Amino acid sequence: MGRKQYGEWNNKEWNNKEWSNKMKKHTFVIFVAMFALALTFTLVGCRDRKISETKSSSVSNDGTVRSKEKTVTKAPDGTVTKTEESKKTTPPDKP
Repeated sequence: MGRKQYGEWNNKEWNNKEWSNKMKKHTFVIFVAMFALALTFTLVGCRDRKISETKSSSVSNDGTVRSKEKTVTKAPDGTVTKTEESKKTTPPDKP
């Protein structure tokens, strides 16, 4: 028989078990990929959102650097959290 052209398929070739199994496998793979994609989008929405962030630093006469960071975040349930962090860095002693 030679090569088959479009539209020349008979029912035996379309209804065989191998083709059915391939379609089931492809359908399952597509379903799993869509589920994983949807799961990533839902998990990204569950983390805290940063409302504001302020950073400031100052240097004193002796070379000490003081820096402050203030962050305000909002959780998905509406809770607002304020975080303040201060750092003090002193220069190394000169010999």
